[in-house]
Amino acid sequence: MGTFCSVVKFENLQELKRLCHWGPIIALGVIAICSTMAMIDSVLWYWPLHTSGGSVNFIMLINWTVMILYNYFNAMFIGPGFVPLGWKPENPQDSVYLQYCKVCQAYKAPRSHHCRKCNRCVMKMDHHCPWINNCCGYQNHASFTLFLLLAPLGCIHAAFIFVMTMYTQLYNRLSFGWNTVKIDMSAARRDPLPIIPFGLAAFAATLFALGLALGTTIAVGMLFFIQMKIILRNKTSIESWIEEKAKDRIQYYQLDDDFVFPYDMGSRWKNFKQVFTWSGVPEGDGLDWPVREGCHQYSLTREQLKQKADKRVRSVRYKVIEDYSGTCCPLNRGIKTFFTSPCTEEPRIRLQKGEFILATRGLRYWLYGDKILDDSVLEGVSRIRGWFPRNCVEKCPCDAETDQAPEGEKKNR
Repeated sequence: MGTFCSVVKFENLQELKRLCHWGPIIALGVIAICSTMAMIDSVLWYWPLHTSGGSVNFIMLINWTVMILYNYFNAMFIGPGFVPLGWKPENPQDSVYLQYCKVCQAYKAPRSHHCRKCNRCVMKMDHHCPWINNCCGYQNHASFTLFLLLAPLGCIHAAFIFVMTMYTQLYNRLSFGWNTVKIDMSAARRDPLPIIPFGLAAFAATLFALGLALGTTIAVGMLFFIQMKIILRNKTSIESWIEEKAKDRIQYYQLDDDFVFPYDMGSRWKNFKQVFTWSGVPEGDGLDWPVREGCHQYSLTREQLKQKADKRVRSVRYKVIEDYSGTCCPLNRGIKTFFTSPCTEEPRIRLQKGEFILATRGLRYWLYGDKILDDSVLEGVSRIRGWFPRNCVEKCPCDAETDQAPEGEKKNR
């Protein structure tokens, strides 16, 4: 697609710091191991210089590696695109439909969200990916998705080479060990064979690379399926969650109206072209988006404001009864709390006895909320948000009387 026509541009050398993170280090390490071992094993199994098939096989391996790395670095360094600092809608009256970001000193444009990791409002934010150490959004969604497609395909090719290499090498060794005469017609055609030792260390390295390739195929392949599913509906992961919460809100209050997602063009091909273009540049400017007939430009943002107000109404005040250090998996809070720690990059917050927390959502053994530092917390001032164990807090009497529960808590009762 057009993404291949784009060029990775470094605004400055500071962008290279993105590589100094556990996500890119692991991802590039897996790519390097699988690619290197696949090229070495392909020489053992299918000598590339004596047959056309071997040459095609070796060239395909190099091609997979180049395309995977190209789209990976595009997704990492091009980035998702950020809402300009101080941005405001052209019509000042439209600001009532938008949330205001105090960090960026700007209104949040439609489909944009503030990323705590990047510390900026991201255009059409899908999620913050630790493997590229950047957000996936408006500008790099296509490159990121192509990487998710190419990585499993390259790993499948590499895994096939690993299996065939181990099979042929072990088969030949067993044949010589039994002093049997077996004629390998494929070997005869590319005789003489390259003399490369395949001992125990090489076998272990190949087996390890095979495990990485199969694991990557399954994990990354599932992510690709999820991404394509939301792309064909012209959504992001965050917008899918907003739509689900909209349905829950309407059902909770038994409202007659229904929420219609405004950016679904009604055709999978039209939705596909919103992300993938031949020019490599996604459609639009990342701030204004075409909407389906009968919807408003701010239909989604108005729903977000309703959900935010509803979250405040349904939130519950808790008092801290025991200290919590803020560790991810606390051993001193019980076995169930330890093994049910939320699988997310959202932070944990340190608690001290006597503090108050305004919980907005929760799991069975964990809660998520804001630490109340002063009376202006409801206006979004002086907030510290994160997860904390449920058994460290108790519900305040005033909230216990109303029997309001954080979002998601009622489902766990």
